[in-house]
Amino acid sequence: MSVVNKVGNLAQKLLDQITGAEKPKLYYDPKGDLKDVLTQLPQLQQKYRPTPWLSNHHAHLLYFDLIKKKSVKLKYDHTEQLTMQDGGITAITWYGYDLPKDTPTIVLMHTITGTPDSMRELVRDLNAYTGWRIALCLRRGHAGLPMPIPQMSVFGSTHDLREQLSVIQNHFPQSDLYAVGSSAGTGVLVRYLGEEGGNAPFKASFAMCPGYDTEKGFENVHPFYSKMMTKKLFKAFIYPYQNTWKSVESVQQVLATKNLQEFQNSYFEMAGYVDYASYNQAVNPIYVFENVKIPLMVLNSEDDPVCSIKNFEPYKQTVQGMPNIVVVTTKKGSHCGFYEGIQTKSWASRLIADYFKAFNK
Repeated sequence: MSVVNKVGNLAQKLLDQITGAEKPKLYYDPKGDLKDVLTQLPQLQQKYRPTPWLSNHHAHLLYFDLIKKKSVKLKYDHTEQLTMQDGGITAITWYGYDLPKDTPTIVLMHTITGTPDSMRELVRDLNAYTGWRIALCLRRGHAGLPMPIPQMSVFGSTHDLREQLSVIQNHFPQSDLYAVGSSAGTGVLVRYLGEEGGNAPFKASFAMCPGYDTEKGFENVHPFYSKMMTKKLFKAFIYPYQNTWKSVESVQQVLATKNLQEFQNSYFEMAGYVDYASYNQAVNPIYVFENVKIPLMVLNSEDDPVCSIKNFEPYKQTVQGMPNIVVVTTKKGSHCGFYEGIQTKSWASRLIADYFKAFNK
């Protein structure tokens, strides 16, 4: 080895130590259904090296939320508003709609206050890496959708998702479906997968930065982000729809909450339930998690200040006994960022795409 190579290797090792670059950890059943798929993902055998100036999890998250989201340019094909059976409004925002009808479709479930604009980077990346169609499923009240019915849910509704999937399948009956949930979107994804079991229409699914047990997950959110995100919920779902919420007495109590845990404990009536216990039983994905039957890859960062890695701890053994699930954890990556390289490209988007393509051969 030349002197130049030795110096380069030493410099890389030093940079890796400083930035926290490590190989991902995998939690799965080594005799399970995903063992062959994992051999097709060399990315998981290499170090995830975060962008050096984003190795701090707060810097990484703020860059993702305040800079990267706003810098990505993407023109969607169109947004299709849907009226649910109870009169509520959801929508599907399409990208790659006019691709051949048998092109696979990635069904994307967005973040806690997600909009087409905030999801542009992930939509762009998944389309670029796969060449597939993207169907972004908007939940009630997101992106300024009309809210004629006083009902919304932070984690979404599997009833609404079923209606959205029916529309997608009617448009493209020949298209194989894949599913991605991002942050809060993992709640409705995993809840749906558990409710449907082997009947879920997806060939494979991916949950990025889930909180696992939604009853307890908000307890571990960093206080700054919990307070900030609670205010964002007010601005997105309550203030613009004050006429809609007039008949819901608990709204003022919800507006008095200071963090996400308080918000969730108080807003059950806004989600359509008579008490918190009923809401939690109907929405929490952890109650049906062990009934997920299709392939599911989960990605968490150990330095995530929003969906803490602590939330995964109670389920490590369970996951390693399930043949169709693998949980990938990285030392760095913050919340939904996972940026690498000078150009701050998403390591996670590349992983999602390669994982899905392994099922499309």
